[in-house]
Amino acid sequence: MKAGFYPKLAAEGIRKNKQLYLPYLLTGSVMVMMYYILSFLSASELLEYLKGGGILRTLLPLASGVIAVFSLIFIFYSNSFLLRKRSREFGLYNILGMDKRNLGRIMLWENLIVTTVSVAGGLILGISLSKLAELGMLNLLNEEINDSFQIDMGSARKTALLFAGIYLIILINSVVKVCRSSSLELLHSTNTGEKPPKAAWLPAVSGVLLLAIAYSIALSVEQPLEALYKFFIAVVLVILATYLCFISASVAFCLLLQRNKRYYYKPNHFISVSSMVYRMKRNGAGLASICILITMVLVMISSVFSLYTGAEDNIATMYPSDIMFQCLIPQKEDFNEETFLQIRRSITEKVPEQENVVEYGFGEVLGVLTENGFSANENVYQSGINPFKNVGELQLLSLDDYNRIAGTDIRLEKDECLLFSQQAGLIGKTFTLEGSAPFKVKTVAEPPQRFFSQASTSLIPLLLFVTPDFDTTAALWPDSTDSGEETENGTPLQFYLTYNFDMNTDIQTKIEAYELLHKEIDDIVPKGENESYSYRLNSREIARTDFYALYGGLFFIGVLLSFIFLFSAVLIIYYKQISEGFEDQNRFEIMQKVGMTKKEIRKSINSQVLTVFFTPLLLAGIHLAFAFPVIWKLLQLFYLSNLRLMILVTVVCFLIIGAFYTLVYKITSNAYFTIVSGRKA
Repeated sequence: MKAGFYPKLAAEGIRKNKQLYLPYLLTGSVMVMMYYILSFLSASELLEYLKGGGILRTLLPLASGVIAVFSLIFIFYSNSFLLRKRSREFGLYNILGMDKRNLGRIMLWENLIVTTVSVAGGLILGISLSKLAELGMLNLLNEEINDSFQIDMGSARKTALLFAGIYLIILINSVVKVCRSSSLELLHSTNTGEKPPKAAWLPAVSGVLLLAIAYSIALSVEQPLEALYKFFIAVVLVILATYLCFISASVAFCLLLQRNKRYYYKPNHFISVSSMVYRMKRNGAGLASICILITMVLVMISSVFSLYTGAEDNIATMYPSDIMFQCLIPQKEDFNEETFLQIRRSITEKVPEQENVVEYGFGEVLGVLTENGFSANENVYQSGINPFKNVGELQLLSLDDYNRIAGTDIRLEKDECLLFSQQAGLIGKTFTLEGSAPFKVKTVAEPPQRFFSQASTSLIPLLLFVTPDFDTTAALWPDSTDSGEETENGTPLQFYLTYNFDMNTDIQTKIEAYELLHKEIDDIVPKGENESYSYRLNSREIARTDFYALYGGLFFIGVLLSFIFLFSAVLIIYYKQISEGFEDQNRFEIMQKVGMTKKEIRKSINSQVLTVFFTPLLLAGIHLAFAFPVIWKLLQLFYLSNLRLMILVTVVCFLIIGAFYTLVYKITSNAYFTIVSGRKA
């Protein structure tokens, strides 16, 4: 054979199957483009100068790794549709005299063409759009726009080598599959249906039970730290359950429909249900993949959008004042007005431009949450103590300080207290501290948010206990130590002073004030006997930069990954429709010959839509609803505090994705109808 025979045959095969190859080439190009953009941004010199660039240096390589793994899985998945369709053609070549070595050469040239077009096209797109991506990232981070254009050859080489390796793996897999199949198996591969699995009820019930377990785990989460490790367990269970439900439970469902004679023995239902049972195993896997991808998109985009749009609310919650200072008072006897005056005077001398000053002292202790109470006289790390549920933190505040800051005039008896917590279910009618009689909890309005400004960063519940007799209540715990470590008598109560204030100046002056205080902190913070000290100094303006670096980075990466996952879901839908269209073409052709009209074909297709195709979207919505409590707890670790915003964003995202899903199906179902009805595309 002539040297150019195999390349020509490969190119002709791609051209004749352009309906399948064009989406495949587009898939590869998009994956290459996204990987190059993320690699380009990861290697950008801008990260060295950006405020918050360190966060992005961590996030961007992680996102690149996700894209690399997902590209291998999805391109491999897409190639399986192509191989199934081309197998008949390869079988015909084999019967006409080509041996498996000749077929391997054709597949090699096809792979070379696909690899070249996908990698070259993806790199061209990636290089062209890399500047736009960089500008988008800078805009999200509230940074100045840089108009220089660069091409990172190192990222381009890394991208080309990665995807060349992916396509090489796909080539090896395809050649092995074809070489192991006989000519007849290749010829009839597109007509080989999937038999309904035996004993479908067992895996179906298993899928439902796994789903119930995953949902119960999600609903049982109470604390953010608990959500951090339980979320991944629930995700794995949901993925397994989704595949089992779609593959096995859907088979069982179709068998039930077949038993319903009124429903089944109608032209549109008969065709759709029988064809679904015929290939349900593969059909179910595709639908499960669509469901999981849509769920991932919904979770990701609603989370990052909630974080980014709620950034200012979160900053205001976390940092109610321009400058926030808090220090440990090492010895209990120093917790007095004289020490407070010394700290106050030192801060005022350095930063005289103060207004809206908020100053108060409080005690803080780590302990174990009991039923309607709190104990610090136990080791929180002992066996039997669940750190995700039982460990909490209690802050002790005097009633006088509370009334002064909150602007109230509440009166309490000695056996009464005010008790507040941002965690539900921790407050009853009475509350017992270790070694005391139960306190009656007096119900009042919520305290000023400034008392909980740092609570959202805490991985454990925070309780604010307001008492009319601070000294007597504080004496319930052992004397404090400089280290704050547990003693034989339990965890000591440590004493802190909070001094927060605003500044009616420009942003730069506020930052300079923070830097001055930080530089001269030795003159402000009281030292313990071993000359050690502990403090916390925060600036709202400094924090704003870090917040937007974190939220902007997460939003940027979330949008890119959501685009990839949504694009992949669309491709699965398209391949599903096209491949099933070719499989059903002969059957519908026979049905038309015996009198079935195109109108009845359309009804049959619509029946299949209503019966199966919108199930992934519905189940994705159910997954999202049950995952919402866990997602909310996780986002609290990122300081999100606006629950209403998150609910609104989640609902809007689901409606938008639902509308897009409907549009995609409408387009792809028309392609399916065109194939099975015999019209030319």
